[in-house]
Amino acid sequence: MRHRVGKGARAVGGMRAWCAATVVAALLAGCAGPTDGDLTDDWGALPAAGPFTPEAGVCQVADATTQVTLAAYQPVECSAPHRVETVHVGTFPTGRSGPPAAGSVDLRMAFVDCDTRTSAYVGADWRIGRLRLWVAVPSPAGWAAGSRWYRCDLTEVTSAEADAEVVLRTGSLRGGLAAGSPLRLGCQQSGPDRGGGVGALRPVDCSSRHDAEFVGVWRAPKSPYPTADADWASLYAGCRSEIARFTEVPDDPTLRLRVDVVVRPPGAGRWEVGDRGVRCYLWLSDRQVTGSLQGAGPARLPVRNR
Repeated sequence: MRHRVGKGARAVGGMRAWCAATVVAALLAGCAGPTDGDLTDDWGALPAAGPFTPEAGVCQVADATTQVTLAAYQPVECSAPHRVETVHVGTFPTGRSGPPAAGSVDLRMAFVDCDTRTSAYVGADWRIGRLRLWVAVPSPAGWAAGSRWYRCDLTEVTSAEADAEVVLRTGSLRGGLAAGSPLRLGCQQSGPDRGGGVGALRPVDCSSRHDAEFVGVWRAPKSPYPTADADWASLYAGCRSEIARFTEVPDDPTLRLRVDVVVRPPGAGRWEVGDRGVRCYLWLSDRQVTGSLQGAGPARLPVRNR
């Protein structure tokens, strides 16, 4: 059977051809009217690439670092597993040729800003918890590209000791040091060192037997990092005053006969940046107790005859 094509079919085919020709003409003409015939010079210039700046309020899976590259910047929601939370992003003054050195005024000012903002972020001095603050800056390549930011990064750690490990956690640290928080430092069990003093402190529940307890943070004045024995005298005196306040015993010479002290200053590098917060612990070298010694008074901390 032969198929017949009617006039209606021819009309549709003609319409399709007309539409196709119209589209081609429109593409050649462009949307902005007549052209000069050169199709390569009518595109607007692309905007110049700006310097990379990280965001605050986001988290990172990667470990904390003091220099951040664009390639390593992979933010995630803080509800996802992460190791670092960015509390704040600030800006350095212009005019520097490279990232500020550890002892520079600019980096010390950045640390002071991060210190203040981080404590406000978590609801208390961040040092009273199992937390560590980092100040990150752009890499040299990022600085050369125009980046001038500093980043205040916070991590949860397994203890407040220097060898603590970073915790892979979920959830934001905002308000994380509210009263009763498990992140707060409290009772500790000491491990001996070779000289008979305290080697390491391990967090324990206050209901278990223990021989040490965190009492507070003493702010050291601006001074060189302590190295000689005489340099440590002011740190011990400051922490003894923190112990007296915490336990509500007289801050006098008899305090040395009631309880011993452990001081934990920041490392030399952090001290140079401007961290002067010294963590203070009471230590019972001759016995163990259960429960906290906060407000214990002279009755529970009598003068020892030795």
